[in-house]
Amino acid sequence: MTAKKTLFLGAHIVNEGKVVVGDVLVVGDRIAKIVERNHGGNFSPIDLENAEKVESSGFWLMPGCIDDQVHFREPGLTHKAEIKTESAAAAAGGITSFMEMPNTVPQALTQRLLEDKYERADEVSAVNYSFFMGASNGNISEVLKTDPARVCGVKVFMGSSTGDMLVDEEKVLEGIFKESPTLVATHCEEESIIRTNLAKARERWGENVPMDQHHLIRSAEACYRSSSKAVKLATKLGTRLHVLHISTAKELDLFDGSLPLSEKRITAEACIHHIWFTDADYSKKGTYIKWNPAVKTLEDREAIRAALLDGRIDVVATDHAPHTIEEKSGKYFSAPSGGPLVQHGLPAMLDLVHKGKITVERVVELMSHQVAECFKLSERGYIREGYKADLVLVNPDAEWTVTGENIMYKCGWSPFSGHKFKSHVIGTWVNGVKVWDGVNILTQNGNHAGERLHFNR
Repeated sequence: MTAKKTLFLGAHIVNEGKVVVGDVLVVGDRIAKIVERNHGGNFSPIDLENAEKVESSGFWLMPGCIDDQVHFREPGLTHKAEIKTESAAAAAGGITSFMEMPNTVPQALTQRLLEDKYERADEVSAVNYSFFMGASNGNISEVLKTDPARVCGVKVFMGSSTGDMLVDEEKVLEGIFKESPTLVATHCEEESIIRTNLAKARERWGENVPMDQHHLIRSAEACYRSSSKAVKLATKLGTRLHVLHISTAKELDLFDGSLPLSEKRITAEACIHHIWFTDADYSKKGTYIKWNPAVKTLEDREAIRAALLDGRIDVVATDHAPHTIEEKSGKYFSAPSGGPLVQHGLPAMLDLVHKGKITVERVVELMSHQVAECFKLSERGYIREGYKADLVLVNPDAEWTVTGENIMYKCGWSPFSGHKFKSHVIGTWVNGVKVWDGVNILTQNGNHAGERLHFNR
């Protein structure tokens, strides 16, 4: 059977720090040839034979985004979300690969339970996938069995956890940091500080704590105390540490923007909600922007945006973590933290491009190139000949408004509801298969185009 060919014509190719006009030929699941228009290259008649042409003039062609932190809720919490629905939403948002967290039901605390998740994704995922191995106080023997070539990393909840995955035994924590066969990704909030703040808030307001207290309860100090401990321990033990969802200006002092990513042993991630919202938004958005760590002040947001540019933040993710509208409708203590973001993360970053806050080249670095480098991902994250054809086509000037009709999440809501985005993802290709056409997930070729991610470790 002849491999399918797709030819992107006249695209503005956003890749490796520059934008060039050119044509990209995909054969089967790989990028076969790239021709820059101003370099005078061309395709042979054989190259073009039976190729499906995609007119891309005026559009951005980017490597697919790689989201290193999502919660797709399967197994056990599928009333909120599932791999099939959320991977489709990811494709609609220009995300072609995801790395999913272990706090499902049951939690991925054994190699068998971890593999169960891979087997399910293989059946239903529209985009590429990897799953973090979970750590607890009692499963270090299972953690050490993790295959670094086939698993993105080990997830550690330091100081705070919404389940029973809190790792607070010093000996266990040191063992994981010292012996982990792969990258260690941490959620850093200090539980003792949060409990003290919570008790004070309850004493003042009873059960009716206002939402705008969330960032004061799960405070900047709680974040810094835990993340500084993680960095100190990783420095001492030589751990390959990746600190997730940085939410404060203070924490940024822990990270070095002067080193190239290839030389870093300690890296940091920022998430869309901490880049976009501030505590001023609680009055309007309420529980819909309740996350852990909390959305904090304007000063914190602006510091994070600055760190995207100076190298202290290495990657941008979504921390996509859906709950039902009913669950989110509760008061402060009952409404869970987390919200859906994979469909709207890239459009949000492109809005910042339109506002002059960041370049489109830097967005691609933070959401594609550097995620691939950070995790040593094999043959993805760039538009390069021979690489897997994970590609996103964006109309930079196609405005669209987030409504219930175009939200793809199973939970049916978005913190961006009513927002008018400036740019629109009009096509997504995963391993050379078109899975999103700007309106619909495509099923005629089987939209389960995703593959298990592999790592060069």
